[in-house]
Amino acid sequence: MKYTSTPFMIFVKQSNLLILSFFLFFTHAVFGQTTLTQTVRGVVTDVDNNRPLKGVTVMLTAQTITVTDSNGIFRFADVPLGRYTIQTSHINYETRIFPEILVEAGKEKIVNLALKESIKELPETIVRTARPVSQTSLQSITIEQTLRYAATFFDPARLATSFPGVVAANDQANNLVIRGNSPTGTQWRLEGVEIVNPNHLSNAGTFSDRPTQSGGGTNILSAQLMERADFMTGAFPSQYGNVLGGVMDVHLRKGNDQKHEFTGQAGLIGIDLSAEGPISRKNKSSYLVNYRYSFTGLLAVMGVKFGGEDIRFQDISFNLSFPTQKAGHFTVFGMGGVSSNVFKAERDTSLWKFEKDGFDIEFKNRMGALGVTHQLKLGRNSTLRTVLAVSGLETRREGYVLSKANFTRFFVQLDAFKKTRYSLSSNLTHKLNANWQLQEGIILTYQKDSVNIKNRGISLGSTEGMIIQPYASVTGRLAPRLLLQAGIHFLSYTYNQTNSLEPRASLRFSATKRTAFSFSYGLHSQLQLPQTYLSLKNSDQRNEVFPNVRLGFTKAHHFVAGFEQNLSLLGSFKVEVYYQSLYNVPIAKYDPVVSYRVLPAFSALNLLEGFTDAELVNKGTGRNYGIEVTYQRFLQNNFYALITGSLYNSTYKGQDGIERSTRFNGNHTFSLAGGKEFHRRPNRTFGVNLRILWLGGYRDSPIDPDASRSSGQTVYKATELYTIKLKDYFRPDVRIFWKRNKPHFTRTWSIDIQNLSGTKNEAYSYYDVLQRQVVQQFQLGMVPVVNYRVEF
Repeated sequence: MKYTSTPFMIFVKQSNLLILSFFLFFTHAVFGQTTLTQTVRGVVTDVDNNRPLKGVTVMLTAQTITVTDSNGIFRFADVPLGRYTIQTSHINYETRIFPEILVEAGKEKIVNLALKESIKELPETIVRTARPVSQTSLQSITIEQTLRYAATFFDPARLATSFPGVVAANDQANNLVIRGNSPTGTQWRLEGVEIVNPNHLSNAGTFSDRPTQSGGGTNILSAQLMERADFMTGAFPSQYGNVLGGVMDVHLRKGNDQKHEFTGQAGLIGIDLSAEGPISRKNKSSYLVNYRYSFTGLLAVMGVKFGGEDIRFQDISFNLSFPTQKAGHFTVFGMGGVSSNVFKAERDTSLWKFEKDGFDIEFKNRMGALGVTHQLKLGRNSTLRTVLAVSGLETRREGYVLSKANFTRFFVQLDAFKKTRYSLSSNLTHKLNANWQLQEGIILTYQKDSVNIKNRGISLGSTEGMIIQPYASVTGRLAPRLLLQAGIHFLSYTYNQTNSLEPRASLRFSATKRTAFSFSYGLHSQLQLPQTYLSLKNSDQRNEVFPNVRLGFTKAHHFVAGFEQNLSLLGSFKVEVYYQSLYNVPIAKYDPVVSYRVLPAFSALNLLEGFTDAELVNKGTGRNYGIEVTYQRFLQNNFYALITGSLYNSTYKGQDGIERSTRFNGNHTFSLAGGKEFHRRPNRTFGVNLRILWLGGYRDSPIDPDASRSSGQTVYKATELYTIKLKDYFRPDVRIFWKRNKPHFTRTWSIDIQNLSGTKNEAYSYYDVLQRQVVQQFQLGMVPVVNYRVEF
């Protein structure tokens, strides 16, 4: 049975007109036409020990140069508005380039830079960004990019679909399929600690309308708070565990510690208000806070609904910074959001066309996270960073079938989840010398999951235990051109006494100033979904048997080899080849002769929001392998481009030992993103941004119409799972904006159009009881989004 939550499908022309009217008065503010300037400032530190660096030359233009003071601080006053590239140099540190620095009238530009101590034997090299946490398969996402790329809706996960091998599971949500892995293999981190799913409407775009573990309609954390997000897709360093597919590691920026600044915007995502400024200018403490209320929620309050659905969400997030002279640097951060989607069936049965039309469906989602960080310098070359955090998630979906006689509601479906994490992370780094650095740490997490599913099977109960993850790594140069990163990670889950010891290693060889080769390896593992642990065996018989509570981790060997060529200071070409060998995958324990319940082709690798009530065993395998190509040109001379593509294969073996394509085996991805800015009048910018996605279609399974008709639900042909390949997915997106700077004030009008061509991309098929036939579902059509943004 199919019930779809569509937070982005509901946008209509009336919404855009209301946004335009609501903010129209802002466009009539009158300011004198002058040559506008702004302040650019920041701090330069050593990347290995976080020590501020004195005497670093910071160059904004050939004529705009300054030197950092004893606290590593630099400052440029009266900088003309525009885009800049910062270059740093120091006799003992590598020369670095920091691109895409946007200076606007509305806010000061604060840029914190980290430099790596250079090796005397090495020729001078140019590095575009600070030293990455991983040698391969890493992209950093900035707030400015989320505001620039087409149809990302200010969401880093949606922007990540521009990277090679990364695909959205459904374009109604931000669930990410990474190198053929299920979105359940994606991990979200905030300030270095794994948190629960940080997304509104976590059931969006799923076949069964159940919530997912890592995605949703839109992110709860506003991009206004984000300094950057490190997005990794494989062979992770030793500090990352309990993950198989990818990591979205979000780092929060600190508010302005010298002046108060504000941002307001309105669009389809909602009314978004943020404020930042000093708590104490003397102590350089600061606040940064953002509140958002969904625009569709505002319309729902006024009685406007779309397709019978009442969709609402609101959230708040903040980051408080408290530096001290001797006790270190403290921050307090948090985020929280509530969302709901209520579908109320028409009380006129002549309007019922599909099975869903005869149901009332209520979905609610609540999420929150709160944490404290403390960073303390221990001597000249050691730093201790500690994070204490708690995060929680509660979702509940109720389905009621309506009587055609009198519309009496009968409660027939329940999907309720609760997840709570209490985490302590402590990391100690030592800079041994210019060549070598040592890092060790531990992550302790008390995790409790509660599940109550009574909907085409039963999963019931709770799990609780400690997730213990100590790790250590060493980074250094084996030779002037050869960089080594090696470490070890240990994962233990006390709930069912499962453990995993995981080696990690990577090498990077700089063949020339512009050319580098890399190789990475990692053994990784991940817990199973809570509904898998807690599923009742043969649940329609109401036997209180939980056969899967002792399941071990799913594990994978991951190999990545890379080649990178810097074509210019701001352009690069990269190729990566990867191979991921998965094992210990839960599959059916018995063949169909022993148990009629078992699907011989079942594998946990294909799960997104569902589960099975069959008895499982850790004997399945899978393979993901492919090649990825990336060309990136950072924004320079008013133009940028990111062109990526991949060819890949994703397969698995179930209980019957037959190798099949996984559900997410699209075989290829292609993305072209780029944009051009025009400056025909002073202090005004017009820009056009384009993104084209061409992706291989996912796999679907053939449906048995006769069996479906007899059972009153979708029944697949058990031995033919994922043998149907959907048509290729094609989607062009465009973003057009107009920006105007005035003294102490910047305003931006923009329109994003997702799926400009209105292509009907296939999603999946299901058997509709009311239609009495198989029905094809499609993904989103054209979605226009008008947005207004003002900074002051």
